[in-house]
Amino acid sequence: MKKNIIYLVLIIIIGVIAFVPGVKEYLRDQFFPIATIENAVHVSEEDYDIELKGINVPSTNLKAFKNKPVFLNFWGTWCPPCRKEWPTIQKLYDSRKGNIDFVLIAMNDKEDAVRKFLKENNYTVPVYIAQSPISEKILPKVFPTTFLIDQHGRIIIKEDAYRDWNTETVHQFIDNIIK
Repeated sequence: MKKNIIYLVLIIIIGVIAFVPGVKEYLRDQFFPIATIENAVHVSEEDYDIELKGINVPSTNLKAFKNKPVFLNFWGTWCPPCRKEWPTIQKLYDSRKGNIDFVLIAMNDKEDAVRKFLKENNYTVPVYIAQSPISEKILPKVFPTTFLIDQHGRIIIKEDAYRDWNTETVHQFIDNIIK
């Protein structure tokens, strides 16, 4: 009896996936997001034009990272979820810094507070403070906000919350965009 119920449930699930419009595409996008890269939002030349004051690295402009894969994170020392995800970002940086550029922009923060935070935690990920306006396309509404951008300027991942960045899935995304 239990076997029949399980089979019936599986048949219903397969039927829904096969015959209900939009379900198959939704599931594909959830489980195979690489397929949606062609429809990804692109970061334009103007979006890249942000003067960045280096905190633990030399100052630069975000344009220096155009045509390169970039892990772009907006955060603040005042933001508990931002602080929580930092150890995972540091681990990702330690293992992938040769494959992707890391740009972490401290927002609404004082330079001294950022320096103190990095020093106290022995963080070495490149950190900047924006010195010019940030494009609406990438300006965060919440913190932390992270973008994984490929070398063509396509936003592959946008995360508007805390995330463990040192996962196999993230490593696979990075491996796929550096090909």
